[in-house]
Formats: sequence, structure tokens, C-alpha cells
Amino acid sequence: MHDPSPWAIEAEDLGKQYRRRWALHECSFRLPAGRVCAMVGPNGAGKSTFLNIAARLVEPSAGTLRMCGVPVSNPAVLKRVAYLAQNKPLYPRFTVAETLRLGRELNPRWDQAVAERIVRSGNVPLDARVGTLSGGQRTRVAFAVAFGKRPELLLLDEPMSDLDPLARDELSGLLMAEVAEHGTTVLMSSHMLAEVEEMCDYLLVMAGGRLRMAGPTEALVPAHMLVTGRAVDDRVPAELTERHTIVESRVSGRQFSALIRPEGPLPTHSGAPGDTPWDAMPPSLEEILLACMRSPDAPALIMDEALKETAA
Repeated sequence: MHDPSPWAIEAEDLGKQYRRRWALHECSFRLPAGRVCAMVGPNGAGKSTFLNIAARLVEPSAGTLRMCGVPVSNPAVLKRVAYLAQNKPLYPRFTVAETLRLGRELNPRWDQAVAERIVRSGNVPLDARVGTLSGGQRTRVAFAVAFGKRPELLLLDEPMSDLDPLARDELSGLLMAEVAEHGTTVLMSSHMLAEVEEMCDYLLVMAGGRLRMAGPTEALVPAHMLVTGRAVDDRVPAELTERHTIVESRVSGRQFSALIRPEGPLPTHSGAPGDTPWDAMPPSLEEILLACMRSPDAPALIMDEALKETAA
């Protein structure tokens, strides 16, 4: 038996270098156990590189990674972690029943009842060959294999990207139900911001191979404010830029808009002659994510579960 770790993932200065380019650089964070976490970012941000390291498909060039308290270099971690790649690798000539049987033979903690329930709830025939299934059915079988393993940590790389809206909604509900029942920690990469907002309670935002934002959504969203008003000399007023952290700003004509992280009370206007009061409102999660991805050089915001904040 093993003592459960309070952290599903602990990364410290994790990096992967290909020739002269760092695909992942100085990545440090801790993901609390029991969370459903989204890793978001543009193509080339480092998401797949991190997942490949976590799945033991590639070795890191720098730093350390522990999952469920076990170093990623330790083969014992394989029993506690399941990885579902974007292409859902299954043997196309196997029947669904043979696929589940293989899962049972390879995984000592295999839960046949869970795997069969996931398959049967989608009316997927057990005698059908995997290669003849629709995209949604294959994804369901892949989920069945992943959850049948009864992992403590489930890694998903764009799990819903090839599904139509109806299948995506159905499998999202399936994922959340299984997570709720078994307390599985989930880390999923995704480009679908609506999916992230609906399913996930923790966020990792990547850009340029670096971690730019991390923490629980209930803390990250209130840490931001969207401010609009009249520009001063065609710029965002100094009362904002000098006293608060600017994530992204735009000036259009005489108006500015800025996504900021307030460092204290917000002024209501610049004080310049003829200025009008600013409007300040909480941004949506999607607005925050888009701004962070459009502005990869903005100051990072990393929070731990205790809401201890660090900026870089």
C-alpha cells in the first residue's frame, strides 16, 4: 500500500530541449489531487511535450517530475497513471471485447465492470471491430480502457477534438461522472475554451514552452479585471500601467481597453481634463485565456492550492 500524495503532479524546472530549441522550459507547478485541470495554449506552446514526458514517452532534458508522489523515472508510476493520446491508439482489428480483455491482462487494478459500463452506455457492440467504429464510439472505447485501469491520474491529449457536438457533450458528461465516482485527477490539453470553462476547476496556461498561468479557476478569475475608458495621449493611462499588472491592452481611437491584475484599489478615471469615468468589470474565463495566449510576454501568474501567489 502507499500513502496518497496531496499532489497529483509536481513539476520543478521541468524542460525538454530539441537541438537548440526548448519545447518546454523551466516549468514548475503543483496540481492538487482530485482536480480536473485543463492545459491550454496555442500550437507549439509545450502542452504535448509535457504530456509526453508525463506519459514516459520522452525523457526530460532538465528538472524533475513526480506524479502521485512517484518520480516519473520510476516504472511504478505506470500503474497509477493512464494516458489517452489524441489519436486514440487502439488495435483496429481487435473487437471491443478483445480490447477490454487486453486491458484486463495488462493492468493489475483493472475494473471490468467500469469498462463495460462505459462501452454499453453508448450502445457499442462488444463484438464490433474497433476499426469499424465511428469516431465517437472509438473515443468511448478508449475512455473505457483508460478508466478501466482505475488510474489515480488520467492524462488526456485533446480528448474531444474529433467528436461532433452531441458526442462531445455525451462523453464530457461520462468523464465528469467517472471522475466524481472515483476521485480521479484529470489533466487534459484542450483548444476548446467552452469545454474548459464547463468541465475544469484548475488551469495551466502555456505559451512559448513556458507556464504563464496556473491555479484554481475560482482564484484566477477574480484576480483579473477588464477596464475600458478614454485613452490619454493615445495610450493606456499611467494610473493603470504604473500601479497594476497589465496582461493585455488595446487602444482604438480615443478608447482603451485593458485586462489587468489589480494591485490595489482601482482609480475611476485618469484625472486628465475632459476624462470620463472608466468602466471596470470582471472578465470571463475565456477573455482571460485569450488575452494570456495573445500576450505570452505578460507577467506570469502562478498560484498554489493555498492561493499563495507568485509573479514572474
